[in-house]
Amino acid sequence: MRESLASIVARTLVILLLIVWSAVPVALVVLSSFKPTAEIFTYPPTLVFEPTLEHYRTLFEKWPDFIWTLRNSAVIALSATALTLVASVLAGYVYSRYRGGALAGSALFMVAIRLLPPIVITLPLYPVADFLALSDSYTILILLYATFFVSLGSMILKTFIDSIPDELDQAATIDGASEMQILRRVIVPLSAQGMVAASVFVFVYAWNEYLFAFIFTTTKAKTAPVVISEMMGSLTGVDWGLLFAAATVQLVPVVAFVALVQKFLIAGLTAGSVKG
Repeated sequence: MRESLASIVARTLVILLLIVWSAVPVALVVLSSFKPTAEIFTYPPTLVFEPTLEHYRTLFEKWPDFIWTLRNSAVIALSATALTLVASVLAGYVYSRYRGGALAGSALFMVAIRLLPPIVITLPLYPVADFLALSDSYTILILLYATFFVSLGSMILKTFIDSIPDELDQAATIDGASEMQILRRVIVPLSAQGMVAASVFVFVYAWNEYLFAFIFTTTKAKTAPVVISEMMGSLTGVDWGLLFAAATVQLVPVVAFVALVQKFLIAGLTAGSVKG
């Protein structure tokens, strides 16, 4: 049955509203980073102005550590993504190919833990991290970010692996392949799009996460969101142009990453949605 014109129009309007709701605040931040300070909060907002790079020059002069914290964010986000993918592929394979009450219970537990607010475990975990000498290190943030997203990654990978025929596993077994070889040579290549989809969620979260980074780091492993929060708490007042410039610089890598993998992200998220 063909879709009616009214439903097409309604769906289009909803999509346009969502795009405007999401894109307009980001666009205002980026545009404001190029505006002279006096024009940032003019009302109504001006879209025609003489752009300036003064806020970016001020950012790198007054906050030279910002670039260093961007590197910290990159190392932590990439490492957390890699760790999550390894754990998610293994868990997704087991959940897809095996059945049992214990497995179902573990999946439910994993999802339930993910629903807890991060602050619930933050304070009890702090003395443990301090005792293990993990405070202010990449390791604690990598482990926390991977732990919080391994449940989502496992479910995405399970759905994708479900779409891989069991006959391929059986054929590889007949040829003498071990289970690890099947996983490495059959499952991983065919579930690459699902891995990309899962990696986007982990990377974006780890790149922008503030609470854990604020509590568990001080100097060595400080990330960009923490520095941006320090800019907002400056004793000399908030330099909004500088703040918008920092937010724009931090935004560019993650937007570029998502744009590069967009095709794989859509394929991974829709895996299994058309199965009969």
